[in-house]
Amino acid sequence: MRWSELFADLEAQLDAANRVELDAQVADRTRRERAAVSWTDRAASALGAPLTVHTPCGPVRGSLEDLGADWLLLDEQGNGRLGSAVLPFSAVLSVTGLPVRSTDGRGLGRRFGIGVALRAIARDRGAVAVHDIHRGVVVGTVDTVGSDHLDIAEHPADAVRRSGVLTGHRAVPFRAIAVIRRG
Repeated sequence: MRWSELFADLEAQLDAANRVELDAQVADRTRRERAAVSWTDRAASALGAPLTVHTPCGPVRGSLEDLGADWLLLDEQGNGRLGSAVLPFSAVLSVTGLPVRSTDGRGLGRRFGIGVALRAIARDRGAVAVHDIHRGVVVGTVDTVGSDHLDIAEHPADAVRRSGVLTGHRAVPFRAIAVIRRG
């Protein structure tokens, strides 16, 4: 065997070993990058997209309108409903419709948490339906929002909050909320 053939064979072996090592590095880097992406990063890339969010009180379908530090806002119009739904991340069991990868969504969305979002709902004074994680529903107006709960004045959805129509008052811990809907 000639020296040049021997050296060419060694060069080919080194090239093959380098390719195997590079492929392993790329695969490892890809796994690490995917491991750093949360489902909420993928959701931030899906603004405007139709999603189905599975919760303890059933699926919620709509286009992703907004998201915050620990909540999603879905527009349910066109799904037999006329309004929007706020869902705390803690009530999300699974999501259908997320993009396979996060494009530029990491870090997007509102920085404020569910408490701030609920205080805005309370200021609006509109009737809401609060669905809990055990499929219970309370309808009324959010009166106050504490650090870990909301207080709701119970009344029929089609009635304006007045003392004559109130049927009760209830405190609902954030951890018990699955979906908050308004019409």
